[in-house]
Amino acid sequence: MASVQDPCSFASSSKCTTKHLNLSYHVDFERRVLKGKVALTMEVLEDRCSTVTLDTRDLTIFSATANGQSAKFNMGPEHSFLGTPLEITLPFELSRGQQVIVEVAYETAPKATALQWLTPDQTAGKQQPYLFSQCQAIHCRTMIPCQDTPSVKHSYYAQVSVPQGLVAVMSALRDGQAPDPEDSSRLVYRFRQPVPMPSYLIAIVVGALESREIGPRSLVWSEKEFVDKAAFEFSETENMLKTAESLVGPYVWGQYDILVLPPSFPYGGMENPCLTFATPTLLAGDRSLSNVIAHEISHSWTGNLVTNKTWEHFWLNEGHTVYLERMIGRSMESEQFRQFKAMGGWKELQESVKTFGADNPLTNLVPSLQDVNPDDAFSSVPYEKGFALLYHLEELLGGPVVFMGFVKSYVQMFAYGSATTEEWKAYLFTYFQDKVDVLNKVDWNAWMHTPGMPPVKPQYDTTMADSCIALCGKWTKAGEADLGAFTAADLTTLSSHQVIEFLSLLLQEEPLPLTHVKRMQEAYDFNSCINAEIRARWLRLCVKSRWEEAVPKALQMATEQGRMKFTRPLFREVYNFDKFRDEAVRMFKTHRAAMHPVMLDLLSKDLKVDPTSC
Repeated sequence: MASVQDPCSFASSSKCTTKHLNLSYHVDFERRVLKGKVALTMEVLEDRCSTVTLDTRDLTIFSATANGQSAKFNMGPEHSFLGTPLEITLPFELSRGQQVIVEVAYETAPKATALQWLTPDQTAGKQQPYLFSQCQAIHCRTMIPCQDTPSVKHSYYAQVSVPQGLVAVMSALRDGQAPDPEDSSRLVYRFRQPVPMPSYLIAIVVGALESREIGPRSLVWSEKEFVDKAAFEFSETENMLKTAESLVGPYVWGQYDILVLPPSFPYGGMENPCLTFATPTLLAGDRSLSNVIAHEISHSWTGNLVTNKTWEHFWLNEGHTVYLERMIGRSMESEQFRQFKAMGGWKELQESVKTFGADNPLTNLVPSLQDVNPDDAFSSVPYEKGFALLYHLEELLGGPVVFMGFVKSYVQMFAYGSATTEEWKAYLFTYFQDKVDVLNKVDWNAWMHTPGMPPVKPQYDTTMADSCIALCGKWTKAGEADLGAFTAADLTTLSSHQVIEFLSLLLQEEPLPLTHVKRMQEAYDFNSCINAEIRARWLRLCVKSRWEEAVPKALQMATEQGRMKFTRPLFREVYNFDKFRDEAVRMFKTHRAAMHPVMLDLLSKDLKVDPTSC
């Protein structure tokens, strides 16, 4: 496969590529640093290779060696979000095909963006500190000097020294534990990941963790306060894994564990191999968590096994994963359910395009990330515009069974490697060589390289959405005299998915009169709902309608958990309510110390606050 320059990496991945990474960490909670050593086994790709360049950011480098010999190193100029290139001069010259082991001793910074260090007060147990990482997209370089690009995939081995009483887990198979030979008050946990994977999937968690078995190849991990509830909520995991395997082939990662993180985790889930990370907002006693877990399970094939070659091709990861997630929903629920979820996804895409602006190049399916931080580009666009393209192709090429055959073949073709949009498209034309005339009629430029909504709007089956659309219409058309007709019975036949859809539809309309949202609360009592998906939409609806009593509730939800899907829209909604703009900024400044670094950066931009001035 062709070499591609990654605009988000300094690493010399065209000169040499990492095949294996051997990592040892000493976790220091007092100083909030990882003291580490990494040995990178690298294969040389060109003759007369005498230097290696790695990505770093905010790392202190102590020494470097190559095949055991001392090596000179130099830190290049610092870039605001890409970090600092680490150039290591080898004490010898290498030829194409040779391997070298480059070892670097280093230490992370307390402000490393991949790591969040929690005090005991920020945990459920209140007794022990907690550490977790989030490397996607380009944060691994803040905890390991590496080739931090998804075009490079490698296996890894790790040893992690932690204080006794704490447990370490990683995105790998557990390989035992033993007392730390250098400190009897500590334990060393060992891990091995034999399947090649990109750096952004390296993950570590250290805390007072417990586990419960939820299937023949699955444990759920969390603090003991949540572990039994989590085990109950995630009991369908094995069924989902088997369903995914029936669609796209064997699961190659061995173990599939789920770890429920503390509330500050900024995403719904993260597909770290062998150890999916999940937000605690899923533990709400309803079925909306199935979407997140189906999505993360799907990543085991689309994203982890076949990976976007650079972050400009992120839709290859996420569009295919949403497609597979919804095919799992089709198998476990119905085709109507898949259509219903696709309709909801289209609305999320409309909201992202509206937030960015319809002319913003970051709404391209394949955006340019030259001088762009991938975190700033994060939205539902690669997920839902990507899905819409795949669904459009499915309709053109023969339906879900036929197109799922292509997705499975694409995964097998590019397994253990990385792909670009051009490589995906070339394979699509090869696979459907008898339908090239159909593919040639697709407006590829409009889909891939044009901002805004897609050129084609799929006509989804509205069966499950009709009742939501009807109820939304009743509320938007109701006059003052009609409000008494609304009762709790309106929702009795609706699933939680449909209630979410109803509120999402209302959010797309002009704000309801204040009398209407007050009546909605009387009739439906959404204020007492614990389902985070429903609660976040309801509170946004209230703030949009300028219900002042809802503002404290909205800000409470925005700060008691840190999932970007909820926190950023809630803060933005309050910020847009002129009377409470200063209160939104004040609450952000009050809670910023507990926020994840990625959340802190993006929310400060949303609220037009300099994060360094807080």
